[in-house]
Amino acid sequence: MSQQTENTPEAEKIILGRITGVYGVKGWVKVFSYTDPMESIVDYSPWFLRPEGRKKTPWERIKLKAGKRQAKTVIAKLEGCNDRDQALSLIGREVAIDASQLETLQGADEYYWRDLIGLKVANTEGVDFGEVKSLIETGANDVLVVSDGERERLIPWLMQDVILSVDLQQGQIEVDWDADF
Repeated sequence: MSQQTENTPEAEKIILGRITGVYGVKGWVKVFSYTDPMESIVDYSPWFLRPEGRKKTPWERIKLKAGKRQAKTVIAKLEGCNDRDQALSLIGREVAIDASQLETLQGADEYYWRDLIGLKVANTEGVDFGEVKSLIETGANDVLVVSDGERERLIPWLMQDVILSVDLQQGQIEVDWDADF
């Protein structure tokens, strides 16, 4: 497999999944996708791969030749990966894209989760809840995990009901949420 190595900063890459196994004998890999829907990961090419958890390892650029949902997983064919042994060597690699490959969001109330991480959260009375540490996807709605270092709050992502405003420029989210919750 011929791959280009890229020494670009971590912040420019968005991790969308990881390679978890092989599919067949012709070099296809199984991919655990973080995208929603899961098969959306194959809408992006090139991919950037590196061993999972190895933040100092340079990303390897590789072209996605084909991909699709296969039962409860996603399978992909990568350029230069033509047999099972080559596919086996990719297990455990993170799959990322350049941030510039993401679609520009159209709606005023649309946000990528990565843009919400680190924003300060306060309620309508000015009580500082801390900052967004992560988000959780639930069946009903997404949930902000907000921490001030001592206390963690789970705040449902319900625009207009709970989430009153998001100001990416100011780095703040205003919520209608009781300080005792």
